[in-house]
Amino acid sequence: MSVMIHKPAEREAKRLAANREELSERIGQAISFDGTYQPLQGLHLSRSSTPFKQHHSVLEPSLCVTVQGSKEVLFGESRYQYDPMHYLLITVEMPDIAQVLEASKERPYLGLRLELDPTLVSAVMLEASYTLPPGTAHMRAIDVSLFDVHLLDAIVRLARLLDTPDEAPILQPLITREIMYRLLKGGQGGRLRHLAIQDGYTSHISQAVARLRQNFDQPLRVETLAHELGMSISAFHHHFKAVTTLSPLQFQKQLRLQEARRLMLSEDLDAQVAAYRVGYQDASHFNREYKGLFGAPPMRDVQRLREVRHGFGERTRR
Repeated sequence: MSVMIHKPAEREAKRLAANREELSERIGQAISFDGTYQPLQGLHLSRSSTPFKQHHSVLEPSLCVTVQGSKEVLFGESRYQYDPMHYLLITVEMPDIAQVLEASKERPYLGLRLELDPTLVSAVMLEASYTLPPGTAHMRAIDVSLFDVHLLDAIVRLARLLDTPDEAPILQPLITREIMYRLLKGGQGGRLRHLAIQDGYTSHISQAVARLRQNFDQPLRVETLAHELGMSISAFHHHFKAVTTLSPLQFQKQLRLQEARRLMLSEDLDAQVAAYRVGYQDASHFNREYKGLFGAPPMRDVQRLREVRHGFGERTRR
């Protein structure tokens, strides 16, 4: 009996190992340079030959996979580390701080990110007659889980489309539906409710996130937002942080500072103009908060980023 129990587990472990090896080979061939690349609609690949310092961005709802190496993502005070054995799922658009922990020229970090379509998630939930597991009403919008063999199978089949892009328009939607189904059946199923049309506090917080994203440069009036969502101020604060790991004010601040950084880099604005564009009225206040998030004053930080970008461009041309 013991031998019979161990054999399926052994076969599954071998399938997982083979899938990880194939996925690493296919992604490594698809992106041969350091940076990011979107070969198929909603599918993003990334590569880095060295561990890199913290990178700030706004991460949309996604399934995130480390194909080779390891990566850490920070949301508020919470840290999430994932590697080829684990995947990360995020179901509400949030500002994040990411850092590649393991990478080298011989074994570069390789990553894959698949955008999550709320309409598709809702449709799959309906077709599968999916019922929410208990205790998911206030589930945090991000977590890391261990891969199961069926989910990784589907992701490998998605990666195979990189070699046959002419088949992608037909097969990619089918494989993506299966990936959503496998996520729903796995440990992250309750978390996907954040993307589906549901009653309860989670949908309210998703609405609040969308409004903050659209109007981040406007003064934040928490009482007005809470009232519009039919919640008390204390309940709104509690549920917002439970889902996003950040308070509404912290969420808005990170959005503002990241947009200011983008404006200075891409539009060559000085710090004072960028600060005003994202809603800051006090330049010294902006400088303090910018340094607190990015570790350096605005213009010094932007100059460093330009030098890094220039160096990357030189390496790419070679």
